[in-house]
Amino acid sequence: MEGGGVASDAGSAVAPIAKWRDEFARTFQYYLDRSTPNPVHRWLGTLAVAAIYVLRVYLVQGFYIVSYGLGIYILNLLIGFLSPKVDPELEGLDGAALPMRGSDEFKPFIRRLPEFKFWYSITKAFCVAFLMTFFSVFDVPVFWPILLCYWIVLFVLTMKRQIMHMIKYKYVPFSIGKQRYVGKPAGSSSGSAD
Repeated sequence: MEGGGVASDAGSAVAPIAKWRDEFARTFQYYLDRSTPNPVHRWLGTLAVAAIYVLRVYLVQGFYIVSYGLGIYILNLLIGFLSPKVDPELEGLDGAALPMRGSDEFKPFIRRLPEFKFWYSITKAFCVAFLMTFFSVFDVPVFWPILLCYWIVLFVLTMKRQIMHMIKYKYVPFSIGKQRYVGKPAGSSSGSAD
């Protein structure tokens, strides 16, 4: 009989934690959903988080390997953001293709990694990297100029490959807002009144 009492005590101790976690998750999701239509504010917030991280790394003069790992992760996210959801090299297998000629049907560019997930992943990565700077186990002594040079070379080679892919399959992963068509001015008419 006492075994049941111990189990209920453990269950009652876990219940408030689970309730708090669920409430936190619901509140977090609420604010995440509210931020969705405001990309400028979201990216400014991410820029602030990134600045805080850079300031922390600069002030402690360490955690370069964490920064290198963060840079590689962000580069991987950028490739996903710039890549089409359906790879044109594999389109023959499933029938979906980007238009290659003027007579082809227009298909909008759909990213492999949507902007919101791209933003969310980068922001999360900076927060995790910032937290890692408080644990000395992640402060591996390295010669940071070598890491920086290696990351720059990796970035240039990866972007070159991605740009060549864009040129080969004729797609541009950016659009600046909705295209607007300008009609005739309201005061003008096609016929003359004389």
